[in-house]
Amino acid sequence: MRRLLRIRVRSLVVLGLATVLLLGVGGVLGLRAPAPAAVTGEVVPRVDRLAVTIDRAQEQLRRVPGDHRSWAALGLAYLEKSRITADPSWFGKAEGALRRSLAVRPDGNDPALAGLGALANARHDFAGAARHARQALRMNPYSAEAYAVLADAETQLGRADAATEAVQHLLDLRPGLTALTRAAYDREQRGRISEATALLRRALDTALDPADVAFCRYQLGELAWNAGDLAGAEREYAAGSAADPGYLPLLQGRAKVAAARGRPDQAVAGYADLTARSPTPGYLLEYADLLDAAGRPAEADAQRELAHAAHQLFTANGGTDALTGAALALARSRPAEALTLARREWQRRQFAEVADLLGWALHANGRHAEALGYARRAESLGARNARYAYHLGMIELALGDRAAARRDLGRALDVNPHFSTLDAPAAARALAGLGSV
Repeated sequence: MRRLLRIRVRSLVVLGLATVLLLGVGGVLGLRAPAPAAVTGEVVPRVDRLAVTIDRAQEQLRRVPGDHRSWAALGLAYLEKSRITADPSWFGKAEGALRRSLAVRPDGNDPALAGLGALANARHDFAGAARHARQALRMNPYSAEAYAVLADAETQLGRADAATEAVQHLLDLRPGLTALTRAAYDREQRGRISEATALLRRALDTALDPADVAFCRYQLGELAWNAGDLAGAEREYAAGSAADPGYLPLLQGRAKVAAARGRPDQAVAGYADLTARSPTPGYLLEYADLLDAAGRPAEADAQRELAHAAHQLFTANGGTDALTGAALALARSRPAEALTLARREWQRRQFAEVADLLGWALHANGRHAEALGYARRAESLGARNARYAYHLGMIELALGDRAAARRDLGRALDVNPHFSTLDAPAAARALAGLGSV
């Protein structure tokens, strides 16, 4: 049963630092959320403020080593540092500080448990994140931070109704930016784009810090982009950059628009800047596709190797992400490896993104009939996702169902004719080859 999110009218709460830091799940992980990294509700504070937070917590702990709250705050700050620098080597420091907080005060320490849940989400241990969040909620049923962690985890585990329920609790407890952005992602996943947009507009109204404004503008731009509204996306990305030029995802948004506008040199320059500053696998793979489309295959392959190295760094620091591993294997023409990894991820979580990639990996291995079920499963919540529709259409074409292929390839291009620098033109070519009805 699909629940409707209720947003109660009450005074909006200005977010504290601990709450803001708990939002950092998507960027390091490549979730679109998101997400995800990517995930959903991601806010990036200014680096100088984060450095001040770390310095103050460290100074407090030199004076009072038994201050469990400062240990928890320090752990969250280290986690946010890992995300904004795209450096997962900070995960170990974050875990050490959070576990130290629990060692100092094992009872009634829900902030540390919620922090461990945020760390588990960052490492893609979504089941572990949900477990930590529930432990925190047993200690404090009114912990908005724990509900935020739980909402992210349940979303990525593919438990849509449980995610909606966690978001509803968050809205009831603290109907501010944290809750509104997660509610927007929940609506987007169900294809309710107008509701998602309205929720993000409300979140923007609550945003006081330039980084929060930039985040909301980026998410609004992504909704417009995914709906094929190029002008709307460009407008939101530009507004976000005006609010906070240092918010890196806006570089990605503006580079995508440049490519769609037929300005490949500008797009390549944008992705080069972005990946130099945030070398995450997702950004590197997008850059590689852009280079391939520009006729620069050797440079594209180099970016894919860098993406592979970034993924190895993530897993070496406790991350688990067979989904990205499968995407990398497909990008590097290793379909059998991709299928093994996609199946492994599906065993962990039945999220739409995983269903989509597993179906595509099966298709790449010539197992089209089996692929069809997963491609349909990816769309089961109703998300308006051009990539899902493209994959479904190509699988249907491989099965000889020309009418269904024509319908779904056309749908992909109707949703967003610029959804991928490589796949959107492939969809157009396939659709042209099918001819009219």
